[in-house]
Amino acid sequence: MRSHLLNDTTAERYRSSVTEGVERVAARLATTPRPSTGLTAAELARRVEAVDLDAPLHDTIAALDELDELYLRDAIPFHHPRHLARLNCPVVIPAVLAEAVVSAVSSSLGTRDQSAGGTLIERRLIDWTCERLGLGPAADGVFTGGGAQSHLHALLLAREETKEQDPARLRVFVSEAGHVGVQQAARLLGLGEDAVVVIPTDRNKRMQTVALARELERCRRDDRSPMAVVATAGTADFGSIDPLPEIAELCARYRTWLHVDAAYGCGLLASRRNRHLLDGIERADSVTVDYDKSFFQPVSSSAVLVRDRVRGRLPDQAGKSPGTTRRLDALKLWMTLRVMGADAIGDLFDEVCDTATKGWRMLAADPRFDVVAEPQLSTLVFRYIPTAICAPFAIDRANLYARKALFASGDAVVAGAKVGDRQYLRFTLLNPETTTADITAVLDLIAGHAERYLGGETLDRAC
Repeated sequence: MRSHLLNDTTAERYRSSVTEGVERVAARLATTPRPSTGLTAAELARRVEAVDLDAPLHDTIAALDELDELYLRDAIPFHHPRHLARLNCPVVIPAVLAEAVVSAVSSSLGTRDQSAGGTLIERRLIDWTCERLGLGPAADGVFTGGGAQSHLHALLLAREETKEQDPARLRVFVSEAGHVGVQQAARLLGLGEDAVVVIPTDRNKRMQTVALARELERCRRDDRSPMAVVATAGTADFGSIDPLPEIAELCARYRTWLHVDAAYGCGLLASRRNRHLLDGIERADSVTVDYDKSFFQPVSSSAVLVRDRVRGRLPDQAGKSPGTTRRLDALKLWMTLRVMGADAIGDLFDEVCDTATKGWRMLAADPRFDVVAEPQLSTLVFRYIPTAICAPFAIDRANLYARKALFASGDAVVAGAKVGDRQYLRFTLLNPETTTADITAVLDLIAGHAERYLGGETLDRAC
């Protein structure tokens, strides 16, 4: 029906429909008491599968009522201070406003005549980010659909730079705490099964440069071609930052492309106190940044940057991305910077990092928990340890049970992590509204659930 097309004759319908949708979301935001409703995936699947998509409702209000039941009511509220799982941040209002503009105008950034000022906005933000990274006047980049896509793009450029004809000879080096997207990218690029060389980490989950040097030398000795080293500035599980200056030196020595995964740690680019933690990143050949992780942007908002646009072979704007049709995701960051400013974003990121440091001190002083490492960013990895002597697998199961019980109760959402073969829990603190009181309360809940598990029917066989 033409009445649903957005144009000059339906402007009022657009206004009323969007306003009604915004009101629904605002009502949910204002009345969400817990970070999870605890509803199972199976129950949600049954509700969605029951919808007959060939029988439209022909009414916006009715469709929103249905959407409330199927999605809004049980959607995970990342703005809740006790949502402590994964790299999902609360979003800032200027970016959400920009999202509405982007959807309605629907510019495509494939060519400049499709996007007008949109292309220029994206290019200015790429320049701004490159300046913050210190990549130099020849730097360039493009917004992408996410961190994994940015890694793939960067490694494609690295592969082209090697001029190696036999992909089986290429090697990519990444730490054992690095992003799984590196292995995925290697497969998509058609590299050999042994292409990705995993480098061990130290006790703080940072890449061991001695081990990296050894593997690079072995690669050369075995007549293999070192295609790229992927360093991480903020690992997903631990928030650790690899020693970037030392890794850059090794890459220069072995003439190897240096890609830095700063998807998580890019928030430090706006920090007034902690920017030094990214020292060395200016020597990277390419960098991934995810503004939707630490710039408080809605997904998706990611970019890949290169230090040398000629060496990196980034052509004009239309040919920079594998996708010829791209949204103006850059507008979200643009509005954020124009309304709030970079310092405000950096201060918010510094705040969550400070909260993580306080949380680490609490965990280190609490005999109920074993904490892995002092955080460099805003991630805490720990697990509950009972006072009674228990088999390791029982402690693993108790922590897994506590995580699931928390979600089912709706009291908190935490993530899991593996340290060696052992099961740990993870707080990823990306909400400035999360306080040490929230952390204390969730730790008490975790201990309570774990103790009930170990003290229940499983006690005799578990301990």
